[in-house]
Amino acid sequence: MCGINGILTRKTELPVEKVLSRMNERIIHRGPDQDGFFIEKVDQYQIGMAMRRLSIIDLNTGKQPIYSDDGRICIVFNGEIYNFKGLKSQLEAEGIKFKTTSDTEVILKLYEKYGTKAFSLLDGMFGFSIYDKNLEKLFIARDFFGEKPLYFYRDSESFYWASELKSIISNLDFKPKISRKGLNLYFRLTYIPAPYTIYEGVQKLEPNNYIELDCVSNNYSIQKIETQLKAFNKIESFKEAKKITHDLVNQSVESRSIADVPLGTFLSGGVDSSIVSLALAQQKENKIDTFSVGFDKKSFDETDKSRTVAKLINSNHHEFIISIGDLKDNIDNILLNFDEPFADSSSLPTYLVANKTRDFVKVALTGDGGDEIFGGYNKYYMGKMNSRYTSLIPESGHNFTTGLLKKVLSTKDDKRGMRFKIKKALTSINYDGDYYFNIISLAFQNKELNTIIKPNYQFNDIWDYYRPYFNSQIKSLHDFRLADKHISLEGDMLVKVDRTSMLTSLESRAPFLNKDLWSFSNSLPEEYLMKGWNKKYILKEAFKHYFPEKFLDKSKKGFGVPVGDWLRDYLSSELKSYCDANFLSQQNIFNINEIRELVYKHLSGKEDNTFRVWAFFCFQKWYKNTYLSSF
Repeated sequence: MCGINGILTRKTELPVEKVLSRMNERIIHRGPDQDGFFIEKVDQYQIGMAMRRLSIIDLNTGKQPIYSDDGRICIVFNGEIYNFKGLKSQLEAEGIKFKTTSDTEVILKLYEKYGTKAFSLLDGMFGFSIYDKNLEKLFIARDFFGEKPLYFYRDSESFYWASELKSIISNLDFKPKISRKGLNLYFRLTYIPAPYTIYEGVQKLEPNNYIELDCVSNNYSIQKIETQLKAFNKIESFKEAKKITHDLVNQSVESRSIADVPLGTFLSGGVDSSIVSLALAQQKENKIDTFSVGFDKKSFDETDKSRTVAKLINSNHHEFIISIGDLKDNIDNILLNFDEPFADSSSLPTYLVANKTRDFVKVALTGDGGDEIFGGYNKYYMGKMNSRYTSLIPESGHNFTTGLLKKVLSTKDDKRGMRFKIKKALTSINYDGDYYFNIISLAFQNKELNTIIKPNYQFNDIWDYYRPYFNSQIKSLHDFRLADKHISLEGDMLVKVDRTSMLTSLESRAPFLNKDLWSFSNSLPEEYLMKGWNKKYILKEAFKHYFPEKFLDKSKKGFGVPVGDWLRDYLSSELKSYCDANFLSQQNIFNINEIRELVYKHLSGKEDNTFRVWAFFCFQKWYKNTYLSSF
């Protein structure tokens, strides 16, 4: 696990070593154990690749870069390949020799044998770059789900790539302009999914893709990794499907627990983290370490559930209670480390639990991905409800009813209870086929957004890039899950976990993010995943006999924090500074009166606008730090 950086440039006088050093300095937190550099100068170009390493596997001989036997092919790699031992055995059976015991060398040897087709054989999380001097080409790849990040930028003479945005931006002679598309995606979703970033011209490589770059011309193309997903025979019964679910989850936990360093689990007490912790505890001879956080605001605290599981599996359980004081010294560090606006407030406790966990272990398994794989989100209910609702209620009737209920459903504090959920469901209703996009829009709907940002920043159809993923409108549970894989999982969940854990030099692994599990769940009837109101039905049925009766059916609040309250308390002065008329005028992004009204209604307690005001707060913090640091 580490971070990678690189540059290909036709500027033969450019000090590439200094560029790489500067890029590496920005991501020391991703790999404090080692660094490594490769620089090649030829007549027409220079190429340099660098990395910072967090040693997890092959502590002694896994130093990067790693080279082919003739020295003409080089790789730097960020991630873990969970099936590398099996792939290595296959190569060794064909007479291929290895110098290390690392998964990095396995990728290199596979590439030597199969070329870019080798990328489809990898089971893991990764971002890597391979320079092939024989072809004078560079290949940059990202894993199937997008667990590991990969950014890139090209101008007329140079091509940069990196694990984090800061490495690229710090080497440009200018600050790129704000991307209109990126801005609108952010204020709808509270994050920015691939291939976009907040910067014009800087992109994220989408998951399960690779870049092929011609070193001489500096031209590139993006190719899909042709992954052959495992095919499952037609399931004859629910009982059979339940057994396969049980076995696949256990196999994935086992494969994701390979490490030469101490390992534990994040245990929230929810279905997914409880099952991962249980599976790991059953597979290990010694007690495992489990880690959870609670909150001093009781309506957000669920530590009783994690304690129940910890006692059940007899783990060494570590519990940390979070208060405002814990965040005061860390909030800038956490939010600004994302390098672009990011308003998932659960990043705050995720960082704190990762930071505490790093005192005990170097690797933590998480329950991330369980909702996407097995259908666990409340928004999937909303998606199904929209189809039924719009077929029964005419649009005029809906608008009239929503208008009447607006005041009734309005909330004044950050409780996120039933009224909040009903209001979210009603405001997401859409008669034009875009209702699921509305559901995942956690901050502003399109009409709302256009009232607070100026016309020159507005964007008519921000979903145009994603529509081709679907042959028709997004209607079914499988459609919802596919949308989440391409948008929410890649842009939000995995970004949050990667940046916060790596900021503390902790590697996180998600056993549910397994290609076999994804393929299997997609082959199942939807009612196996969501039976009536019972979410993740087959997953819970496969493991319920290990837990107390009805335990897996208990509701889960999610990893939220009361930022709405904090914005009215110790963050209020900073929030008000971002509403300063001179500041807003200098930005020239927001309609001043409208954004101030939204913020001050929240501050006064007249309305609870937590998600929208938090999105505004996080954007302004990023903007000031990026463009107006001396303001």
